[in-house]
Amino acid sequence: MLLNIFNKKTLSFQELFPDGFYDIHSHLLPGIDDGAKSLEDSIELIQLFRSVGIKNLTTTPHVLGEVWPNTPTIVNDKLDSVRKELLKNNITDINLNAAAEYMLDDVFMELLKDKNLLTIKDEFILVEFSYINHPENVFDIIFEIQTQGYKPILAHPERYNYFHNNRDMYLKLKQIGCYFQLNLLSLTDYYGTYVQKVAVHLLENNLIDFLGTDIHHKKHFSFLDKIGTKKNVRLLRPILRNNEILRNA
Repeated sequence: MLLNIFNKKTLSFQELFPDGFYDIHSHLLPGIDDGAKSLEDSIELIQLFRSVGIKNLTTTPHVLGEVWPNTPTIVNDKLDSVRKELLKNNITDINLNAAAEYMLDDVFMELLKDKNLLTIKDEFILVEFSYINHPENVFDIIFEIQTQGYKPILAHPERYNYFHNNRDMYLKLKQIGCYFQLNLLSLTDYYGTYVQKVAVHLLENNLIDFLGTDIHHKKHFSFLDKIGTKKNVRLLRPILRNNEILRNA
């Protein structure tokens, strides 16, 4: 319940998401991308999620060319090892699943052709652009993703600096059916004040569909309780439950 929220200067993460939060973007599987480095790291990060009330997670390791050439077999094997370690540590209240965060590159197009993709749920896939520039044929790629029966969710659109002075691209991507997932830490100054301003702009213009933590390491958790300002509460309130449509049983 979000009652009397304006009586406090900020809300804790648990107060902002009082019934828990289903996270669809994180990097918790050990040793396969720039997230958790070991099985011990994975368990520690999941314990930190528990400490802020997040017990439903679909973690999303990168799939990026030859840098992180993760396959469904690799991802699912790592998921299985983490689930077993959770049980060994008597952690039984975590619902942990895995998908992927796909870089839209040539390797992705081959995976798409083979329909060899890990979805968050059903046909929803999490995709990302390079931080240097988006693909020149981005609209064709989005169309091809949809033609193959998938629904693309663009991870952290607020973090692509080349869109900051070309905000019409956000509208164009939305108009062709691309969903947007905001990183919650973008509502703090973690990625810089300009990313923060763009995140607010996207929320104010009703362009965000889903929310995610994009947790990679322990430092990220220290910023979660900075999210619950009065302004952020007002902006987030209309979409707090959107992630539920992606929840796995």
